[in-house]
Amino acid sequence: MAPLSHPSIVDGWFREISSQWPGQALTLKVNKILHVEKSLYQDVLVFESETFGNVLVLDGAVQCTERDEFSGRYQEMIAHLPLASHPNPKKVLVIGGGDGGVVREVLKHDSVEEVVLCDIDEAVPRVSKQYLPHMASLLSDPRVTVFIGDGFKFLADNTATYDAIITDSSDPVGPAAALFEKPYFQLMHDALAPGGHISTQGECLWLHLPLIEELRTMTRNLFPVAEYAFTTIPTYPSGQIGFVLCSKEAGRDLRTPLRKVPNTRYYNSEVHKAAFVLPEFGRALLEEGRDILPKFGRAARAIKNQSENKPSKKVLLLGSGFVARPCAEYVVREPSNELTIACRTLENAKLLGEGLPSTTAVSLDVLDTAALEAAVAAHDLVISLIPYTYHAAVIAAAIKGKTHVVTTSYVSPAMRELDAAAKAAGIVVLNEIGLDPGIDHLYAVKTIGEVHAKGGKVKHFLSYCGGLPAPECANNPLGYKFSWSSRGVLLALSNPASFLSSSEKLSVTGSELMSWAKPYYISPAFAFVAYPNRDSTPYSEWYDIPEAETVIRGTLRYQGFPQFIAALVKLGWLDQTEKSWLVDNLTWAQVMQKAIGAADAEESTLIASVKQLCAFPDESEATRIISGLRWIGLFSQTEKVLPRAGNLLDTLCARLENLMKYEEGERDLVMLQHKFIVEWADGTEQTLTSTLEAYGSPKGHSAMALTVGLPAGIATQLVLDGVLSTPGVQAPYTKEICDPIREVLEREGLGLVEKVL
Repeated sequence: MAPLSHPSIVDGWFREISSQWPGQALTLKVNKILHVEKSLYQDVLVFESETFGNVLVLDGAVQCTERDEFSGRYQEMIAHLPLASHPNPKKVLVIGGGDGGVVREVLKHDSVEEVVLCDIDEAVPRVSKQYLPHMASLLSDPRVTVFIGDGFKFLADNTATYDAIITDSSDPVGPAAALFEKPYFQLMHDALAPGGHISTQGECLWLHLPLIEELRTMTRNLFPVAEYAFTTIPTYPSGQIGFVLCSKEAGRDLRTPLRKVPNTRYYNSEVHKAAFVLPEFGRALLEEGRDILPKFGRAARAIKNQSENKPSKKVLLLGSGFVARPCAEYVVREPSNELTIACRTLENAKLLGEGLPSTTAVSLDVLDTAALEAAVAAHDLVISLIPYTYHAAVIAAAIKGKTHVVTTSYVSPAMRELDAAAKAAGIVVLNEIGLDPGIDHLYAVKTIGEVHAKGGKVKHFLSYCGGLPAPECANNPLGYKFSWSSRGVLLALSNPASFLSSSEKLSVTGSELMSWAKPYYISPAFAFVAYPNRDSTPYSEWYDIPEAETVIRGTLRYQGFPQFIAALVKLGWLDQTEKSWLVDNLTWAQVMQKAIGAADAEESTLIASVKQLCAFPDESEATRIISGLRWIGLFSQTEKVLPRAGNLLDTLCARLENLMKYEEGERDLVMLQHKFIVEWADGTEQTLTSTLEAYGSPKGHSAMALTVGLPAGIATQLVLDGVLSTPGVQAPYTKEICDPIREVLEREGLGLVEKVL
């Protein structure tokens, strides 16, 4: 059996990363993983930590640890604050808390005759009984009834019943958000007997004060008595957690216990009273509505902008693809920017903008010229992250509306034709500012300029870039996964390419491209192959290296990829022409038979035809590629094909998009390297390299998204600030454009490592 693993445990450390506490994370050293499962409702993880004993984690957030529960800090406080201040609690309902810790504490009150535990997920009590038995042991007590089901329905079915209701909820993310809203509190209110109390998990003063203020206002409108208390817990965010406490009895003093509670390790009468004494920043907001919190970061910049009367800028972002989020995040760091995200589907625009300040989502069809022109004209700058074929239309609209433009795409002939009109309109149209093209330009221009300044010549310039799965995730026969359009990736493999070699232009047809792939050394840790990409020859002019004998820009892939793609080409799977016979009642084997002209659809016949068409160099290579074709399913005698667009290419894309997607917890790799062979004035030669090796974060952005989106965001801000102000359609081929962008990029922690070999 394979060892247990979990995406939140990396290099032996558990990391609790959540949008609920941005910019910070709890980490715990892991001795071993004890349990991993996906229940019907959530991700369940139990591990043995080095210093906190066994730890229960639900959906990535720590629920309890043996060390914390030795003193029962959270469970004792959420239970004893409402019960010890109630004159005679007999019937208690616990919602959530399937680990049993709250039930254990409730049963310490002699007056309690009946406890109902309602948890929607049977996995929590089941797993807790096995790995946290000291907490779950009393779930079998005769006074306890365990009900697995929906707490909302249970409350609605049991009105005016309970003396106390305790909600041991998770944080307000996803479905649990409803447990922090008025309808749920109304249900609890109605399920209480006269004089009843509620106690709910109330989040952290350090992190969620605005939410706590909302809860306080809402509960005071529902209950005659509503209070907020808190306690400390080492493994909860910022080491603190709060409780919302309410009573149906007017005048009830929740702050003073009416009796001692036996056998506690954390709670006592003095701790009970002290729990309601809030730090001044919390008391001032919750009691007086005064916000005395310090202002820093974006909030401080907003105050500064206001004092300086800095005008606001309106930015329109077209597209909601995977690279758009890092770009959007950077743009809204500046409080004076107002961002509009436009997408054909409103829901996609809303999803991209979720949680971003000063951001509005709208629906926009870029094919509707009038709507596009109106939207562009209403903004100071438009970032176009839609397919490159639409950029010319966006630029034309921007010229009409006198709106600046930023794109990450290559300058097409149609875009270049608009240069004069853009200059006349006085707008900056900055393109090619992503990764490749983008970051590659910044460091090519830098190094070439430095070499020329020292009297040297760049005799050979080689630049290769690849977006790949990280090595540990390159676990399929192609060693590749899709982080953008599968169709775009496969079509790019058929593009012709040109480059300079020995001062002569060499051209490669699309059908020959994969045969030009050769091993390329960057580091002994990687088995890369490289092949040329597009037309590199103009860069001798654009980079101002007329002396260069070699100029090549290309693509990196892992060893074995080109041969596999070459086989797919020979077998016809990259054919875009419509096939009348490609219908949905065929098996994959039957489609393969028709594609390659085999006599029948038997696997042995298909394999023989594949070997004949591909002419593999040896049996080992034949076995490798045929095994990969089998992995794709192209020999399947039972599975029916689902044709897409009536052609083989798109039908294959639909298949590969599922097979070759990044799974949860996986990360990507971006590798970019420039190699400069330099001849100095004294005749000596040196090899200089500039290298970027960037990995994505399973809990954050992919490397590709960050390295494309962040430079675009930086360029946007520099245009808005007037740092980049030269009008016209342009790309970062000059020091004047490249230096400011590169300097900010490096301050963001992203840049190339420069070496002399």
